[in-house]
Amino acid sequence: MLWAAWLPPPDARPRPWPQAITHWALGFTPRVTCQGDAVLMEVHSSLRLFGGWPALRARVEVQGRELGLAPPAWAPQALAALALARAGLPGAPDLPPDVLDPLPLTVLDAAVPHAALLAQTGCHTLGDLRRRPRGAVARRFGAALLEGLDQAYGLRPSVHAWVTVPERFEARLELPWRVEQAEALGEGARRLLLPLQGWLTARQAGVRACRLRWLHDGLRPRDAGPGGELVWRTATPTRDIDHLQRLLAEHLAHVTLQAPVGELVLDALEVQPLQPQATDWWADAATTQAEGLMPVLERLSARLGPQRVLRPVPCEDHRPEVMVRWCPATEAAVAPSAGHPRRPLPAVGPQPGFLRSPPLRLVVRRHRPHYHGELQLLAGPQRIEGGWWDGAAAQPGANPIPAARDYWVAHSPRAGLLWVFCTRPVAQQQEPAWYLHGHFA
Repeated sequence: MLWAAWLPPPDARPRPWPQAITHWALGFTPRVTCQGDAVLMEVHSSLRLFGGWPALRARVEVQGRELGLAPPAWAPQALAALALARAGLPGAPDLPPDVLDPLPLTVLDAAVPHAALLAQTGCHTLGDLRRRPRGAVARRFGAALLEGLDQAYGLRPSVHAWVTVPERFEARLELPWRVEQAEALGEGARRLLLPLQGWLTARQAGVRACRLRWLHDGLRPRDAGPGGELVWRTATPTRDIDHLQRLLAEHLAHVTLQAPVGELVLDALEVQPLQPQATDWWADAATTQAEGLMPVLERLSARLGPQRVLRPVPCEDHRPEVMVRWCPATEAAVAPSAGHPRRPLPAVGPQPGFLRSPPLRLVVRRHRPHYHGELQLLAGPQRIEGGWWDGAAAQPGANPIPAARDYWVAHSPRAGLLWVFCTRPVAQQQEPAWYLHGHFA
């Protein structure tokens, strides 16, 4: 077994303790427990996942410093790690039991109530207590003292109440100083994103929407209000806190604080199941580049606005102008259905390289369409009838022209090959209307 133990920060500066720390520790192992004012985690089963104890220790210490924590103490037993943490010693995975002998009795919870009386008998350290006759110690101080001592030395197993993962994530952080610039809130928000990452890892989930709320200082102006909030979203579920922090920084660049901020609150609004990506030795460079495209689009959308970064979405529709719709790049990649039963689209004839939006109505003379001269119909007709399920004008990007059309490939003396269609007349006495819809390259 291998245990790591943390104590509260020695200084008085506010820290996210202890619930946020337990959420963060859940990102390394599901076995996290609280012992008094300390947080402990058992990581023996997670060593292979993180590449061994040196790699895991380096990662834990780097992220712990961001949370304002001192390096943890490591030991093969939980109470031994806690005793080393209280003594300010780093420990190691393969510590011999006698390392605990020089430690004072106050590092063991079971010995704290009896420390003064034991000191009068000349017993000041755990080693002194081990050398006392066990029967006499049990009669005078109770069996709980020997039980705690044996658990610390690994002679008896210990039972722990593991931290359960809550259904909803919310973390608070009181800032060590008052912040007046919105961009500076990102550093404090990262101390809340680290626990969020651990919470998401424990739930095997990713987040699509987060909300950061800030509370103004008590000496704020009357018109400033209690605080403000910011919601930012991602196109796909993620638990990459670096990407979430970069997106948050882009949004905070457009925020102006009305008063100094003293406290931050982070909560997850939309959480979805997320399967971790397996490492594939056969993944090519194109796949890796495609996986990194969405974070770039999300950052551009946060910087320029969602309506300025669009992507095409194919749709099941017979009308050429609504076969592809443009939506914000950060929205979920779900192609909207046309509303009719799914069936393969009919085979079509020649398609032009350029479409006119909207189609241009042509002049008709003697029942013949004209565009820079009289048009000569070469191929057709190809009938397309669509939009009857919801009306042509109800579709985004569609035009109010009736959806029953006969398409032709036509030739103009001056414009070359064209893609034109004629509409079905509503009344028998009316002539069909002709439109120019596309140009062949």
